Amino acid sequence: MSKQLARRVGQVNKFLTAASANAAATHNNYYTYVQELSHPIDREPPIVSAEEAVSCIKSGDTVFAQGAAGTPNVLLNAMTQHGKCNKLEKITVCHMHTEGPAEYCKPEYKDIFRSNSFFMGGNVRKAVAEGRGDNVPIFLHEIPQLFYKKIVKPDVTFIHVSPPDRHGFCSLGTSVDCVRAGLLNSKKIVAQINPNMPRTFGDSIIHKSHFDFAVEVNEKLPQHGTGEISPVEQKIGKLIAENLVKDGATLQMGIGSIPDAVLAALHNHKDLGIHSEMFANGVVDLVKKGCVTNSKKKMHRGRIVGSFLIGDQALYDFVNDNPFIEMLVIDYVNNTSIVKQQPRMTAINSCIEVDLTGQVCSDSIGTRFYSGFGGQVDFIRGAAEGLDGLGVPIIAMPSTTNKGESKIVPVLKPGAGVVTSRAHVHYVVTEHGIASLFGKNVRQRMYELIQIADPKHREALEKAACERLGVMPSPN
Repeated sequence: MSKQLARRVGQVNKFLTAASANAAATHNNYYTYVQELSHPIDREPPIVSAEEAVSCIKSGDTVFAQGAAGTPNVLLNAMTQHGKCNKLEKITVCHMHTEGPAEYCKPEYKDIFRSNSFFMGGNVRKAVAEGRGDNVPIFLHEIPQLFYKKIVKPDVTFIHVSPPDRHGFCSLGTSVDCVRAGLLNSKKIVAQINPNMPRTFGDSIIHKSHFDFAVEVNEKLPQHGTGEISPVEQKIGKLIAENLVKDGATLQMGIGSIPDAVLAALHNHKDLGIHSEMFANGVVDLVKKGCVTNSKKKMHRGRIVGSFLIGDQALYDFVNDNPFIEMLVIDYVNNTSIVKQQPRMTAINSCIEVDLTGQVCSDSIGTRFYSGFGGQVDFIRGAAEGLDGLGVPIIAMPSTTNKGESKIVPVLKPGAGVVTSRAHVHYVVTEHGIASLFGKNVRQRMYELIQIADPKHREALEKAACERLGVMPSPN
């Protein structure tokens, strides 16, 4: 055989070997073989540095990031530097509420990155207000549809997971919510693997073979401790606990001082259940005292159901490797057809202001966007539709702002959005009492709401109501 022919044969063999390897890789590829995240595929993810992992991002890409306590900040920070150093542009970073500095939202990166929030947190609020970021008004349970309907098409998804177990399975830990939908519709998956991420059960599992890149870190999760509960919040918590939460109730509540105040006032209750898009530190104490048993549930009996969480280390330790907790996708947890099946479903949500007809603004202060729709309407409606007829939808708030302005107002601020309509609202609670609005006409509603307003604002509210109605508001 001539040297030229031998060289040619060698080139052909090399090509065939490469083609065969490529075909095998393609056969086992995440896109062509299987999309189910819990199904292992014959692939080992490369362990790389954060800088190497984010190098797959290019100008014009859409990046989706996990949120809450699961925010992959090591990857997001590396992405920011990658965009800056390589002079990238027009990268969309979409997410629910995230923790951490959100460096990519700084003014100096406005031509590189643009945040697109499905629920806005404080770290992106300034960017949205200044026109450098966007927010999407959407019910929490519908966020996964953005991915399934290809409205949002991630090129890269960043996740934060627990280390793989002996079978190669990792856990999304503290944040399942809409992440699974994002993963199933993403071209590439980059995982931040952290031994401090709790291993949770439910819809949280993902096999490591689905990762395109993995980055090993050892970082503490973001924490929100229980703050000091004010006397006003204590009164609100006590009113709700003693009058509206019954033994055997299933609870939904978010994070913050008012939910913490309610939880702190429930220590004499029994057989409570938790079915909530999120829960925080106060739930742990109620479990330890035997107040939360989930024994009255018809679905997921004996287990707490959540979708994401953020709290202190005690909460993360509590959920770690704990089959008592099921972390499920948000389009299930917040689906009103599921919520309404929970016994005595009691939904406790807060807001920014309520007008005298019962309209609730929760996402903006006038024209300035502050947060998002979240799960408020999902659970307020689900509780109202309770199949047992015993659901309790609650809007709770202090009667005044920190500046002393009334949060019960004649009309919402110009530009303020209505998150929960006047027809959805059943109970409004302040430190001054409980207003029951369901079935009440507008004149009766105004009377109820004025009675729970701060006393120094009641006269002005009565005057505004009288001008609007032509008569004084009345309970009859």
